[in-house]
Amino acid sequence: MEVFLGIPAAEGTGIGTTFVIPDAVQRAIPQHHIKIDELNEGWLQFEAAVQTVTLSLTDHLNTLSKNSEQDKIQREIFETYILMLCDPVFKKEVKDYYEKELYNIEYTIQTKAEEYAKKLRNVDNAYLSERAQDITDIFGRVLDEMLDVHPFDINQVPDGSVIIATSLSSADAIVLSKKKIAGLALTEGGVSSHVVILAKNYGIPTIVGLNYISKKIHNGVIAIIDGKTAELLVSPDKNTIDEYKAQIRKEYQHKLSLRAFQNKEAETKDGVKFKVLANIGTPEEAKIAFDEGADGIGLFRTEFLYMSQNEISVNTAARSFSEESQLNAYKTVLQTMGDKPVTIRTLDAGGDKLINSVDIPIINEKNPLMGLRAVRLSLTYPKILKTQLRALYRASVYGNLHIMFPLITSVDQVKKCLEIVDEVQKELDNEQIEYKKDVPVGIMIETAAAAIISDCLAKTSDFFSLGTNDLTQYTLGIDRENQYVSNLYDEFSLSVLRLIQNIVVSASQADIPLSVCGEMAGRHDSVMVLAGMGIRNLSMSPKLISSTKELLSRFTIKELEAISAQKLNNL
Repeated sequence: MEVFLGIPAAEGTGIGTTFVIPDAVQRAIPQHHIKIDELNEGWLQFEAAVQTVTLSLTDHLNTLSKNSEQDKIQREIFETYILMLCDPVFKKEVKDYYEKELYNIEYTIQTKAEEYAKKLRNVDNAYLSERAQDITDIFGRVLDEMLDVHPFDINQVPDGSVIIATSLSSADAIVLSKKKIAGLALTEGGVSSHVVILAKNYGIPTIVGLNYISKKIHNGVIAIIDGKTAELLVSPDKNTIDEYKAQIRKEYQHKLSLRAFQNKEAETKDGVKFKVLANIGTPEEAKIAFDEGADGIGLFRTEFLYMSQNEISVNTAARSFSEESQLNAYKTVLQTMGDKPVTIRTLDAGGDKLINSVDIPIINEKNPLMGLRAVRLSLTYPKILKTQLRALYRASVYGNLHIMFPLITSVDQVKKCLEIVDEVQKELDNEQIEYKKDVPVGIMIETAAAAIISDCLAKTSDFFSLGTNDLTQYTLGIDRENQYVSNLYDEFSLSVLRLIQNIVVSASQADIPLSVCGEMAGRHDSVMVLAGMGIRNLSMSPKLISSTKELLSRFTIKELEAISAQKLNNL
């Protein structure tokens, strides 16, 4: 038996068979001239690759249901790909260029595909823009086949696996969350990374900081993952397996005991009431939140809706997440939660959350976490925000909606967002589309700038939601996804706590609601500190709701205030 020690990220114990996800392989296109007598060989190679990809798509089409809405989308995509592969006009253009310029066939295909896609993108037409992405995607598949580069498809992971990987994208994590995964063991990723947040939402035991772990373990061996002690045990003996099976049973019994708190109101021993809400990233998680006894949704991360589109295929072209698609997603969440409040955050893309969408241009930034992300991206490309707000207001008639803007740093940003809100409401009025006019509109406080001017921001906001993850990393200047400095990430830093205190005071003076939706809201040590600081609304991973209610029931407010004061005075 081998034991690897990492950093605890998401609690729980899992036993399963290892599945090592390979590191991504980058496609490198060679460029060189060829001789005339080499033309035929290259062209035959191209046609063979086209045939292989076409047969693969056809086989996949035959497995899809004609009745399923999700399968219908996939069918349309793959049928479009097949038509493009058989397009005689495009193939003639490729062949003419190939015979004239005498570049190797791989470089020729890439050049002509990019050239053709660029022409379509320059036409002001959404449909043709998507076809441009299709061309790039499908002939990328052909190039992969010719160069023997086969990107790993996350959908191949079998149920019951202990996933071993250098890193995972949030999109990968969304796909994995829908499978029965025993655990995640990663080299990269901080304890507040989005992959870890998703793992907590779905109750997947997770360890990070396991150096070169994907190089040390093979596929198909039994492994035990202990999210609490951050141990990964590979090829354990029978006694060890039996010991951990007993631990899993014990954890299950503890979960059963917490069910007594699921439908109880959260309150302290002396009767002070709290609202315990849920953070979600997909409509399906709303049902989990409801079943776990959430008082509402404190944060719906809508960027994960875009990311979840990637599960169609690793090679699927970028798509637009339409107004109708968003409307259906928001409607589902609001109807699931009934009268309970649902706070939906507008798109928080960029930075560490890369989204494959035709609506969002690919921008290479030296420091993306400080760059064009969240509300900055939405205001730079207001069509994205406008489409989302239309969907949100149309969905508002189905429940108790609250709208929230992320990464606000100035009053001017809030005013610009509210101007777009006014535009959307006027459009809906003119179109005689029903919506609720009195939807509360609030902001995320997750930068030091917003915390310092929170008294000013309170004048233009209906509520505050405190994002402690970004607030901590921006205040301390630490990338929470970076394994080399993640040990310096400290939400109990006096600088962070003093900013939180300032936000609490500003919200109280303006008499607007304040909640915390960062990871601090779900950890027992920080829940006690936040409660003692006066915060009464906490939003967390659904699986943590009952244990948080149980924790609060063991303390009086004076005891929690004493714990908080000790942290605030820790000079």
